[in-house]
Amino acid sequence: MEDVLDLYEEPYDPMRPVVCFDESPKQLIAEVRKPLPAEPGKPARYDTEYERKGVCDLMMICEPRRGFRQVDITDQSTKIDFAQCMKHIADLYPQASVIRVVLDNLNTHKIGSLYEAFPAEQAHNLARRLEFHYTPKHGSWLNIAEIELAVLSNMCLTKRIPDKDRLRCEVDANIHARNAKAVPVNWRFTSQDARRKLARLYPRVPT
Repeated sequence: MEDVLDLYEEPYDPMRPVVCFDESPKQLIAEVRKPLPAEPGKPARYDTEYERKGVCDLMMICEPRRGFRQVDITDQSTKIDFAQCMKHIADLYPQASVIRVVLDNLNTHKIGSLYEAFPAEQAHNLARRLEFHYTPKHGSWLNIAEIELAVLSNMCLTKRIPDKDRLRCEVDANIHARNAKAVPVNWRFTSQDARRKLARLYPRVPT
């Protein structure tokens, strides 16, 4: 936990950026009947029946210090998809010597996934530039990318979205508007706060 919190406290370094990554499924749902538009004194009305159209995966990339985020949308959530997203992160920061990536302990979130997606030399070069920092078990709330996904969902993904193209449009519009403001994340929970408020989670040292 303190490993991640210490990263958030560091001053911004463009050569060693801290990037948060998280992913979440999104159910695609189509209307069976055309919704009735809103009228004076009546809200828009939707039929309770709907049609499932599959699932996409939202892969959130965010750099808290810059107020930047980007979302890759994939059909699945596999080791190959994860590796492709890690390559995308590396490509976003061509001048960085190392990219510190905060992520959770999902079984696909491993350096080994790079070797399943790319030739060994390419995977090795990527692995040398990516430094993984894992949130603790039951501590995914420490990952700012998880918070970004929640904000994205609440702002534009609560309605029914029937296909990947519409999902892409909704996500891009939201991300573009928020990136234009470029408001950095003001993370206030420090290692000192953790020691005080979460003392029960620390090992007991004999006195």
